[in-house]
Amino acid sequence: MIAQNDISGVSSVIKTAIGISDVKDPFEAGSSACQQALDKVGGQAELVIVFASVSYDQEKMISGVRSVSKEVPLVGCSDSGEITTNGPTSEQVAVMAINADNIDFVIGVGMGTDKDSHKAGVDAANQVKEKSTKELTLLMTFLDGLAENGAAVVRGLQEVLGKNLPIVGGSAGDDFLFKKTFQYYNDQIMTNAVIAIGFSGDFSFGVGVRHGWEPIGLPMKVTEAIGSRIIKVNDRPALSIYEDYFGKRAEELIREPIARMAYTYPLGMSVKGSEELLIRDVVIANKEGEITCAAEIEQGAEIRLMLGEEERAIVAAQDAAKQALSQLNGVDPKAIFVFNCMARRKLLGANIKKEIDAIQDVLGKEVAMIGFYTYGEVAPLAGELGPNCFSVFHNETMTLMVLGE
Repeated sequence: MIAQNDISGVSSVIKTAIGISDVKDPFEAGSSACQQALDKVGGQAELVIVFASVSYDQEKMISGVRSVSKEVPLVGCSDSGEITTNGPTSEQVAVMAINADNIDFVIGVGMGTDKDSHKAGVDAANQVKEKSTKELTLLMTFLDGLAENGAAVVRGLQEVLGKNLPIVGGSAGDDFLFKKTFQYYNDQIMTNAVIAIGFSGDFSFGVGVRHGWEPIGLPMKVTEAIGSRIIKVNDRPALSIYEDYFGKRAEELIREPIARMAYTYPLGMSVKGSEELLIRDVVIANKEGEITCAAEIEQGAEIRLMLGEEERAIVAAQDAAKQALSQLNGVDPKAIFVFNCMARRKLLGANIKKEIDAIQDVLGKEVAMIGFYTYGEVAPLAGELGPNCFSVFHNETMTLMVLGE
């Protein structure tokens, strides 16, 4: 038996381990990362998870992983930075191998998130439901980071699988290019897709969800909106929120992509059941003064301008870890999954490792960890599990899922 303090995070029942590579050759990077992970779990796995930079040729990289993993089910996506047991990285390939005969994994795929995000979520959920032979306990999802509406994907999954099923995951990235993201399923490399992985069996898990952003200024009302496009706030063009705060004219905010400035100043939406406001990233603005967010804000919603600050972000990450640990009810963590917004990475800059260290101070520095910097996160509102669990699409939020035996 491998010792409990082995850095791979391997245990006698749920065995999980990480491999990571920064080799420039994409095939070699994929094969090396996968070989490291598989070797640490005894050469057998029920699931392989891959997060990787778009700087790699995606087909060659996945071919490298599959040359080692063979027929083991594979899921994952491209990212804007990787997170592993060793901390945050960028432009690398990260692989987790999971060897757990007490967990059944069922995978579904939905396509067309650029045209009908809701339908893509429904299609992925239907495949999971059709393949499942046991009652689902948990769903993990990876979706295109440039989807039409991330919140609609979540609603589609819930429509089929139930509103109380915990859903945790993240939106794929592309190293801050905002051009094209990729989703992985076995040998397939897709775009505009949703990957859904159903978990069932005899295991424990915990979820942590916190962002730490603080509201500034007075509450405002969304007086006109269509999906993720906000047309008017307080009966004024939505872009006036940022014109007033930054003292910049609309032309300046449109010419320089607003997302580069607004990640520190997103919008927060009041949601019943959560002490923290639900964050929405502002992505683009147009000459009509409309702003488009990463997911919808309903017409009539009360919103606030939000402010991000380094120390509060780090404390929020640690609070999320404490929440996830408490939900394990005394069971030891065996694998940590981190879905962390790229906006938090931008905010923290050179201090990004402090946020990951804060998580590991709570959950254990030797527990196998994998994750990525996302374009959006999916998690239960306020991290609540049980009969009141209701998963939603988040932005700028530290989202954790921890597996235990």
